[in-house]
Amino acid sequence: MTDMSVPAPASDPPGKGGPPAGGAKDHGRAGRDLKAAITSAVVLLAAVALSLFIWKSLFILIVAAAVVVATWELRKGLLAKDIDLPEQPLMIGGVVMVVVAYAWGADALVTATAVAALVTMLWLLRRGVDGYVKTATASVFTLVYVPFLGSFVALMLAEGGTWDETGIDDGVKGIITFVLVTIASDIGGYVAGVLFGRHPMAPVISPKKSWEGFAGSTLFTIVAGVLLVVFLFDADWWIGVALGLIAVVMATLGDLCESVMKRDLGVKDMSQVIPGHGGLMDRLDSLLATIAPIWLLLHYAVF
Repeated sequence: MTDMSVPAPASDPPGKGGPPAGGAKDHGRAGRDLKAAITSAVVLLAAVALSLFIWKSLFILIVAAAVVVATWELRKGLLAKDIDLPEQPLMIGGVVMVVVAYAWGADALVTATAVAALVTMLWLLRRGVDGYVKTATASVFTLVYVPFLGSFVALMLAEGGTWDETGIDDGVKGIITFVLVTIASDIGGYVAGVLFGRHPMAPVISPKKSWEGFAGSTLFTIVAGVLLVVFLFDADWWIGVALGLIAVVMATLGDLCESVMKRDLGVKDMSQVIPGHGGLMDRLDSLLATIAPIWLLLHYAVF
């Protein structure tokens, strides 16, 4: 998700410099259409904000819809490796996991995940023996990567019930904190990477990521973490520092894992459902990686 850009070479070999071929628009070092990306981000954030403050259950529906779309994208990508995920049990199981987590908590989520995995494996028996292990393994991976991690958002929202003078319950404040520190990591990495990026972090996996961008992400997330924890929760500042460090490390690792997956599958984006961003999974990589440890920290240190 985070773009910690390193600069392009000063001059390109013949045939690789100048305007993009085919009349494609050159988006520069950002590697994306910023106008479309910003517009899409604003629309998505507005939908999330409205659902949180108008009717919390609507936010859970948005999370469930995101799980369905992300599962579809993973199936589409894995087809490149001749792995055909069973959409029906994965999508239905994923939605059930999100709802169960919100209604009954972490223990119920673990049980729902185990049941969804077993049902999916049984579903695959209908296809026969050939490729069973490969497809079943990819299916369980998908359940853990998308709906299981995504369900921690529901666990966070379920922390609600404690209200203060702000009129916002703890669950909503937790979601706000989780989203904003992840966005801070993205913005910090993008700004520092574009302005100062010189030393690639993982050139084989993601050539645009730089250590300077990572430093920018770290600074932005720590500042955001401290401000959010102190002013939203009236908690100790060191918890905000811990929150920022957790967010930047996990967001970066999540982004790198997604980059490895896309390189292995031979795709640039998981899909094109979000203008300026690519696929939903291209935006969820950092969010999925950060939500579980952030929930754990806030659950035991703040709520």
